[in-house]
Amino acid sequence: MTNQEEFKLKRHKRLAILVAAGLLAAGCSSTKGGSTSTPAASTTTSSMAGMNMPAPSANGIKAVPTQLLASATWQNMRIEARTMTPSTFLEYQGTSTGGAVKLKTVRPTKQDSFHLMVMLNDIHSGYPIPYAQVWATISRAGKIIYDDEQWPMLSEYMGPHYGNNVALPGPGHYQLSLLISPPAASRHLEYKGMWMSPHRVNVSFDWSPPQ
Repeated sequence: MTNQEEFKLKRHKRLAILVAAGLLAAGCSSTKGGSTSTPAASTTTSSMAGMNMPAPSANGIKAVPTQLLASATWQNMRIEARTMTPSTFLEYQGTSTGGAVKLKTVRPTKQDSFHLMVMLNDIHSGYPIPYAQVWATISRAGKIIYDDEQWPMLSEYMGPHYGNNVALPGPGHYQLSLLISPPAASRHLEYKGMWMSPHRVNVSFDWSPPQ
């Protein structure tokens, strides 16, 4: 076997492991939510129960359980808002004068309730959609609790998504509003005229700290 063939075999094995881990993550998640096929804002309700389920593993790779808050469809873009336990992540800070990437470590605080993840995918191919901007607003009883950008993120287990840690003041009923801005990218002709204006998704959910 040549070095190139050995490299391909190892890569295929690793992809198979990641796919298995992703399937396990999907299998242990709770999926309460609604969907819409219109450009108008969508609204649904979900519960945060089951956030502390144990995470399975596949060949040593640990899948991360997530909770589905909302799902919607906008011009063949699948939008999902998910939560998981608060996470440490590296925030992109640009590049140095020498061209090296600068990253800032962001660690969860005691006040953080969960890590919010927003997945944008092409509904036909399933491929993640990059270069968009996602802004999340969480309110309760008309008062804004959280209002911040969701960072473009890379994850071996969840794939590319937009995310940030979120702190809620306590258990209760909340409203989440996601503002999806048009992807700032050149497009092939199949995407001509799509995702050319901002789109908002609204969801109500009940949250309580994991036991």
